[in-house]
Amino acid sequence: MGWQAIDGDRARIPRVISVPGIISDFDDHDGGVESDEAITPVHQERRIIVANQLPLKAYKDSESNKWCFDWDEDALYLQLKDGFSPDVEFVYVGCLRVEIDPLEQEEVAQFLYEKFKCVPTFLPSNLMNKFYHGFCKHYLWPLFHYMLPFTPDHGVRFDKDMWQAYVSANKVFADKVMEVINPDEDYVWVHDYHLMVLPTFLRKRYNRVKLGFFLHSPFPSSEIYRTLPVREEILRALLNCDLIGFHTFDYARHFLSCCSRMLGLDYQSKRGYIGLDYYGRTVSIKILPVGIQLGQIKSIMSLPDTAKKVKELKEKYDGKTVLLGVDDMDMFKGIGLKFQALGQLLDENPRYRGSVVLVQIMNSPRSQGNDIQEVQNEINKVVTEVNRRYGSTGYEPIVCINGPVSFQEKVAYYAISECVVVNAVRDGMNLVPYKYTVCRQGSPYLDEALGLEGSAAPRKSVIIVSEFIGCSPSLSGAIRVNPWNISCVAEAMHSAISMPDSEKELRHEKHYKYVTSHDVAYWARSFDQDLERACAQYYQKRCWGIGFGLNSRVVALGPNFRKLSVEHIVSAYKNTSSRLILLDYDGTMMPQDLVNKSPCQEVISVLNGLCNDPMNVVFIVSGRGKDSLEKWFSPCERLGLSAEHGYFTRWTKNSAWESCGLAVDLSWKNLVLPIMEHYTEATDGSSIEQKESALVWHHQEADPDFGTWQAKELLDHLESVLANDPVVVKRGQHIVEVKPQGVSKGVVVENLMTTMRNTGKPPNFVLCIGDDRSDEDMFESIASSVASRSLPDTAEVFACTVGQKPSMAKYYLDDTVDVIKMLQGLSAASAHQLLKSPHNQVSFEGST
Repeated sequence: MGWQAIDGDRARIPRVISVPGIISDFDDHDGGVESDEAITPVHQERRIIVANQLPLKAYKDSESNKWCFDWDEDALYLQLKDGFSPDVEFVYVGCLRVEIDPLEQEEVAQFLYEKFKCVPTFLPSNLMNKFYHGFCKHYLWPLFHYMLPFTPDHGVRFDKDMWQAYVSANKVFADKVMEVINPDEDYVWVHDYHLMVLPTFLRKRYNRVKLGFFLHSPFPSSEIYRTLPVREEILRALLNCDLIGFHTFDYARHFLSCCSRMLGLDYQSKRGYIGLDYYGRTVSIKILPVGIQLGQIKSIMSLPDTAKKVKELKEKYDGKTVLLGVDDMDMFKGIGLKFQALGQLLDENPRYRGSVVLVQIMNSPRSQGNDIQEVQNEINKVVTEVNRRYGSTGYEPIVCINGPVSFQEKVAYYAISECVVVNAVRDGMNLVPYKYTVCRQGSPYLDEALGLEGSAAPRKSVIIVSEFIGCSPSLSGAIRVNPWNISCVAEAMHSAISMPDSEKELRHEKHYKYVTSHDVAYWARSFDQDLERACAQYYQKRCWGIGFGLNSRVVALGPNFRKLSVEHIVSAYKNTSSRLILLDYDGTMMPQDLVNKSPCQEVISVLNGLCNDPMNVVFIVSGRGKDSLEKWFSPCERLGLSAEHGYFTRWTKNSAWESCGLAVDLSWKNLVLPIMEHYTEATDGSSIEQKESALVWHHQEADPDFGTWQAKELLDHLESVLANDPVVVKRGQHIVEVKPQGVSKGVVVENLMTTMRNTGKPPNFVLCIGDDRSDEDMFESIASSVASRSLPDTAEVFACTVGQKPSMAKYYLDDTVDVIKMLQGLSAASAHQLLKSPHNQVSFEGST
């Protein structure tokens, strides 16, 4: 039976989506006869694991010429099941490591799903070459390991065809997931850099899909990452996940820095969790290095054959100190540098010649290319030179073992080695030190082979580890080295050889305790728990998709937070007779990123249209100084202005500016200004805005990271200096502001409403629009007025923020363009009403 024929026996494969978004319960085809399967609960807890390769071994039987498959026990994606209950079902989506004839693919797919719950993605060889060997291994992988293709001979440069192949392959993987997913129940866990745009395809298809991603490679610094021509597409794709996992804080920090610098997204840390707000969804960040499967290693250590191999190796290297390296054959493993360090060790310490051996196991390369041959040539050259200079009859300082080498044989080498040297110049994680530590703990068979006296015998091990690999932070007892510093590595080797046994025992004990408590089961369980927590947000939010192609994303908003409908507000506007309209300026009426901050003619026109309606009181409530506002809005004669967050207010162009009435002492300015000047001098791109009542430090033009750091430092500095002064120090959008206590936009709202009530015209329509933290004071004041019944019971209230973000407001508009369009709708409604009743020209002026 072929893959396409599964439909005829659907009861075998649960949770196949037959219609988009609808789960079929699969009626029995035998006329509805009851069976055990028919009464089984519809859903079972399930995880869909998506990776480039399935955790399967495949070979063709020579006699029957049929494909045979078995689990690959070494595959991490199979081992992570240890962290889950046996009741959880796993479905795997990925490629096979062999090429299957197209005529056999249906039959193989059917067999793999029924037998292993594996869904193969059969990529055509041409697509596979461009996707995997092209974009993944020869472009993306070197870039993520900090290698830039400065010249055509120094790596592969970005190629649009290869990128399109990468996207196409990711789409194939996503389609396969869609064939088996129950989007309301299943959790999807995507792995590694091969599938970084897959989340966009899944999120576009299912807005509420429960989706996690773990990156097993390094994530480079923003200086490297932003050279990627498709940098934003990949970032936005990853942000379509609910949880993104990294091995180390450095990798996570680089990702967050890229999000800040390229997308303007800042992260927040809350109760130990790091999160990014992305269109109303919180994307959580997980930092946890992967572990190893202890059971597999211990079972191999307990085999008599392993002990036999250990005994052979012990006899072979009797009287010698064995240093061990186990690395893939690639340009980033630092094998040549390691060999040079051993050469320097033997050169500076002649007594080690004949007694110290470096055994290097080299796993087969994972890709083909000139770079692999160059690495091989360099290794051969260094090995030949070191062995020629320092070797002798019966003694080779460097012993190279070319793979493939069985894991059982590696366990034997781990067991006899005094020290393991992991010298990669860049590596995502590297589990060799973990495996080495467990093997050095021993087993009854190995202890006997090594001549140790029972389980009470002290265990010892030494690890030399590069500081540029992911496992380094977790190995607190290791000797950390800079692999580029040959002398440093040689000195580390000398330290490892000459270290007292008591020190080796303490270091081993520390490492073994960590490795056994942070195994692969712990890693998988911890990630899954955080994924469930991250996905809980969808139970309280409404979701819908926006954007096209790789810019597709989902907006998730609270049930009471909705986009302000022009039709709805215009209808309420027409049915009211005393209206208060409060508008922030920067970021609300005009975009933040404009150099020329003065209002355009469109803004002036719409404001005049609203002000000409005698039933309206229209105010610009801004943090800007009164001189700027007075100059910019001189064409608007009936417009009210509130400057410096309400410190100054005037009702119309012809009325005088009035201060807030507080007895304000501004002597604190003499203290604050020199401090701000110091930070301005130290922070390129920052500036100071001096207002009559306030001082503002701006860092919008500064480096995003440095500006933010300096703003936090300035905030702390000013708060400590001004602790006893009657002022407020506040962070805003790219600003730090110092202003008198009791001055806020919220107070402006209260004063305006009170004035309108006192003149017998309490507002029965309130519209307030703003975009930053200072505007939240207005929204809070309006909410308090509604709660305290200060407004008429029939009042229509619209508190609206600009942009989809957490807010006290109940409505939002996407941007300044939407704001102007909505105000134009209100202005048009006023114009229409004035035409119908031109005699109604009573104006309203008040006083604070």
